[in-house]
Amino acid sequence: MRKIALLLVPISMIFLSAACASTPRQPETQLPAPQSSTAAPEVYTGESAEISENRYTQIYEQTNPGVVALYVTLQDGSGGQGSGFMFDDAGHIMTNYHVIQDAAAIEVVLASGYRAAGTVIGTDLDSDLAVVTADFPAEEINPLRLGTSKDVSVGQTVLAIGNPYGLSGTLTVGIVSARGRLLDSMRVSTTGSNFTAADLIQTDAAINPGNSGGPLLNLDGEVIGVTRAIRTTGEEGVSTLANSGIGFAVPIDIVKRVAPYLIANGQYDYPYLGIVSKEALTLAEHEKLGIPVTVRGAYVIMAVKGGPAAKAGIIGGTEQADYTELPSGGDLITAVDDQPVRAFSDLLSYLVTYKSPGDTMQVTLLRDGMQMTVPVVLASRSN
Repeated sequence: MRKIALLLVPISMIFLSAACASTPRQPETQLPAPQSSTAAPEVYTGESAEISENRYTQIYEQTNPGVVALYVTLQDGSGGQGSGFMFDDAGHIMTNYHVIQDAAAIEVVLASGYRAAGTVIGTDLDSDLAVVTADFPAEEINPLRLGTSKDVSVGQTVLAIGNPYGLSGTLTVGIVSARGRLLDSMRVSTTGSNFTAADLIQTDAAINPGNSGGPLLNLDGEVIGVTRAIRTTGEEGVSTLANSGIGFAVPIDIVKRVAPYLIANGQYDYPYLGIVSKEALTLAEHEKLGIPVTVRGAYVIMAVKGGPAAKAGIIGGTEQADYTELPSGGDLITAVDDQPVRAFSDLLSYLVTYKSPGDTMQVTLLRDGMQMTVPVVLASRSN
């Protein structure tokens, strides 16, 4: 029997050959007033199915003209497909980097059926983003409205539109399942490991191969994220590439920060702190490291030699770090710029959303039971 493996896959659809190639205010829930024993209590049933249906239809009709299907021919002659959306009035198309990676040719297909050749003008390996241009007549340019991801709440309804399995203009509906998720960046660090992409939105809206690069929308029809990857199961070494209800999207606040640089310069430089950490410490690790369980933060397994953190005096563990038995003696980062750090994801989310290379960040840490704050001058991941 083949083992079942848990896989995290990008959701552009790649074939082996060319042939087979403001968030709207939710209805208020009110407790019924005290009733007499003879009165039937009122029951809150939420938004009616008809209202929900009409809202979804309206959002789709408003936004689908700005969603595109991307058909990619790769350097080796094989092909793939993905999604994207119009980002601005100039018709720049936002998508995922992995959709257009190694592309020899790109065909952009609009909801109207209009087709044009696409050209990549900017890429971001860290958040898996890319900007594509194509020659569209003015009447075919329908940029989507951009929302904000800082106000996204777990449980809110979201919609995804894309090109799964080549079925362009497909709408699916779900909720935000979690915030602040981490995925590997597509950029490799000097230590040989991948950098980390931070602050991703998790959703159970059905997204499948071909959805990559499409918009994740709120109920105002605003883009709050760019769909990037799904977690899926399959036989060992063979992915079914089927939606499992766990998908991830790049938050739009990061996209809005990165996109102008991709359009103007073709790239974006992320700030670099230079530490190795893990998401959170277990109870056993707290005990091993002598850190009270009431104190949370990002434990520094290693401060990369010559990196900004090491230069500022931040220290990692003194023993060999093997990621199972953590080395003792490292600093615990509890805040940055007075923003609490409860886990490594908090640190990364703040870093990539609010800081730039060359900025100074005040890092508060716990060392041998003593709290201290050190200034760190951030470098660039690209260096």
